[in-house]
Amino acid sequence: MQTKELIELVKKIKELKSESQTIELKTAEFGCPKKFYDTLSSFSNQDDGGVIIFGIDESKGYSVVGVYDAQDLQKQINNQCKEMEPPVRPLITICDIDGRSIVSAEIPGIEITNRPCYYKGKGKIKGSYIRSGDSDEPMTDYEIYSYEAYRQKYQDDVRIVERASIQTIDEDKLSRYKTMCKKDKPHLSKVADDQFNELMSITKDGRLTLSSVLLFCVYPQAYFPQLSIIATAVYGNEMGELGESGERFLDNRRIEGSIDDMIDGALQFVKNNMRISTIINPETGKRNDKFDYPITAVREVILNALVHRDYSIHTEGMPIQITMYNDRLEVKNPGGLYGRLTIDQLGKVQPDTRNPVLATAMETLNLTENRYSGIPTIRSEMKNAGLPAPVFEDSRGTFTVTLYKNSDYIKNSMGTEDSILDFCSVPRTRMEIANFLGISTPTYAISKYIKPLIKAGKIEMTNLERPNSPNQKYFTKS
Repeated sequence: MQTKELIELVKKIKELKSESQTIELKTAEFGCPKKFYDTLSSFSNQDDGGVIIFGIDESKGYSVVGVYDAQDLQKQINNQCKEMEPPVRPLITICDIDGRSIVSAEIPGIEITNRPCYYKGKGKIKGSYIRSGDSDEPMTDYEIYSYEAYRQKYQDDVRIVERASIQTIDEDKLSRYKTMCKKDKPHLSKVADDQFNELMSITKDGRLTLSSVLLFCVYPQAYFPQLSIIATAVYGNEMGELGESGERFLDNRRIEGSIDDMIDGALQFVKNNMRISTIINPETGKRNDKFDYPITAVREVILNALVHRDYSIHTEGMPIQITMYNDRLEVKNPGGLYGRLTIDQLGKVQPDTRNPVLATAMETLNLTENRYSGIPTIRSEMKNAGLPAPVFEDSRGTFTVTLYKNSDYIKNSMGTEDSILDFCSVPRTRMEIANFLGISTPTYAISKYIKPLIKAGKIEMTNLERPNSPNQKYFTKS
């Protein structure tokens, strides 16, 4: 950045008195911090990168204290950057504020196929970090694995299930699938069963794959008890609220079976636990049942969870969770967004597919279209039902879809300061905030509701350096 930009950034930091998702402060008044490898790693591992500013002391009210020696500090910064894998290439800027030297090191985000960036002295497992708000957190084994899986294009949906045998497969289901696969494919129709099974990844080296177990096995949970759905209906708007007699749940089920069984079971659970309004058309006399949530939207959410969840060994102990609150429906699945896809791109670009064999098989079985139409369908169904837009959240290995039940509830409660602060307890994009408020223009939503809260010191931006960044997010100040 230019010197003038650094001076302006320091001014903003002093006003907000805060670090952020992309800003880290170090004093360096009496020497270079011995280690800031964690920040070098976390900034390198996020798309927007970040800026480390030396010469501001948080303990002294974010006052400018300057650095001990700007020239030597640059050398020390570069030395630490060389200790990273891959090496970090910082852009260093120096400015003078009130006769004191301030040094900034801009750390660029690295290409996703090169992540995670880690400190060589600790190794990849212990030396990889991720930014969470204004702190640097060690990456989990799964977060490290997810980068490796994308880079190497691992296909966990066709990993071998050692204990499964062909005797556990529902022959009728498999036979129907083979017939559907061979339709209008004369060359595939000629191959023998064993060869067909290998070509279509039903087996791998003669043993059943995970996708075939999930699709055709009589009881997949015999091998993977947690590859199921935990469905819960609770009292109130938060987990832990109790009913009049102290009940914790209105309904609580574990939904098991093959994928098509789980789809049917999950849909039935949702139907059983939401209201149905019967509307009679006065002109035709026809009856129309209106659900709290559009059934088509709910089905797409459940399908997406089953198709796109992570099926690696790191998450096979984590079920999909469906939770029905008084005001909303939440569906959480293990495995965040895959590859380069971001929340803002959902439904707008063709994504990389985490489980291509499973997705293709489900398309053949007419369980899903596999045309990347799921997210647009969910949005369209909610809009047509007069309900708020769905909210999508990607948070450290978990992807969550939230459908809000009642537009009147949203209009009466959303837009109040407390509700916005609660919603922004995790960083939110402009579009997410606009959808939450039921406002069609994100720019207006930010100007009307968020900027006053920023000025009041209640909301912060993840990227102070680039306020207008397309990846900007807003979160409640702790």
